[in-house]
Amino acid sequence: MPELTPRQIVAELDKYIVGQANAKRAVAIAMRNRYRRERLSDDLRSEVSPKNILMIGPTGVGKTEIARRLAALANAPFVKVEATKYTEVGYVGRDVESMVRDLVEASIHMVREERRADVIDAADHNAVERVVDLLFPETRAPSTQSTQNPFAALGSIFGGSGFSGAATQTQAPPQSPPDPNAQNTREQARSDVLRGFYDVRLVDIEVEEAASMPIGVIGGDASGGQADIGEMLGGLLPKRRVHKRVTVAEARRIFAQEEEQKLIDMDAVKREALRRAGENGIIFVDEIDKVAGRDGRAGGPDVSREGVQRDILPIVEGSTVNTKYGPLKTDHVLFIAAGAFHTSKPSDLIPELQGRFPIRVELDSLTAADFETILTQPKNALIEQYKGLLSVEDVTLEFTPDAIAELAKIATHVNDVTENIGARRLHTVLEKLLEEVSFEAPEKAGTVRIDATYVRDRLSQIAGNTDLSAYIL
Repeated sequence: MPELTPRQIVAELDKYIVGQANAKRAVAIAMRNRYRRERLSDDLRSEVSPKNILMIGPTGVGKTEIARRLAALANAPFVKVEATKYTEVGYVGRDVESMVRDLVEASIHMVREERRADVIDAADHNAVERVVDLLFPETRAPSTQSTQNPFAALGSIFGGSGFSGAATQTQAPPQSPPDPNAQNTREQARSDVLRGFYDVRLVDIEVEEAASMPIGVIGGDASGGQADIGEMLGGLLPKRRVHKRVTVAEARRIFAQEEEQKLIDMDAVKREALRRAGENGIIFVDEIDKVAGRDGRAGGPDVSREGVQRDILPIVEGSTVNTKYGPLKTDHVLFIAAGAFHTSKPSDLIPELQGRFPIRVELDSLTAADFETILTQPKNALIEQYKGLLSVEDVTLEFTPDAIAELAKIATHVNDVTENIGARRLHTVLEKLLEEVSFEAPEKAGTVRIDATYVRDRLSQIAGNTDLSAYIL
């Protein structure tokens, strides 16, 4: 996003996230610094490392949403992980390096989708030609067929001469002279396929499926980056051909997918994905406070907590992680950690890890005024979501300003007397408020006007009772 200044980045985040100006400024500066780094000289660029960010604040105030929206804005590979699912070696849990492998997978998916968008028209054109060949084989142009000896590849592995050479050329059987009207017939058939004339006709097709081998990996588990023998030999062995009876519309879709795979250079995709993950990737480590030691106590689960921190440390510092697509250096991956830190504090993290998160941002708890804004102003405002859902049933929701104010007041009160879960409380409150309307919507189309009285009638009794609030809201 070279054309976006930090102020413009904050303005884009404001469309979806209410408040938290300090956190938005911090991430905006971090992303602009990436743009600045790309324009440095080669010797200086390698020395500039990203300034990782530690977000501190209660749940439901926008920590994850800020990171997710930032990654979408920058078109950067993004992965969100929970620190609590990782454990040190010797304990049951996932290897911390799997967060980097997940980032590479996200990057591969992103680059593949971009390449797919580039070839989708050509793939669809080829798919239509294959459908026409299927419907009118007499119009197909004569060609020389090439058949591959399925065991030729094994000869190169075992050095056996019994596996006969590589490809053998087989001439197609003599064909009758082409029909002079074949070209016109083909053009008409192509036009009919494009406009959907044959969509419901059933045809028999053959679909290629890669040979599956029940073999694991060498030197690691299935999530590791070591050599996958099943994947390696699957490329050498001939693909299975499965017969299916489908409609022409489905056949066109299947053919288009096969043609896309042929047109996309996966080696180029892997190279670009690894480069993008290493230079632009963002890893969001949530619940980092759950692996922080408390009050200096040793023993018990705190041993595992500190072990997780020490395992995460080299990843954040910068190391090379082997993935099945190739090695990835994490020196320039941006790490954003977040935690509520209710029962611990950032200084409870080991000093080495603290030093790798130089930017500390504290997010504010949401007020009733913030809740009113969240309900109405963002692009994905909750009120608009519910209006859209019920409009499918021809039900029109009308919220008065005093109803929105009452909803915000009740959500704030429940957060105060039970557990503060931030803006997520609005989801539970709105679901309870609109439960009856949503249930009866298919039978009662029309306009439903929701004012403060309507809100109080359905929620005040629950919100005023702490025990009920804890269970229902």
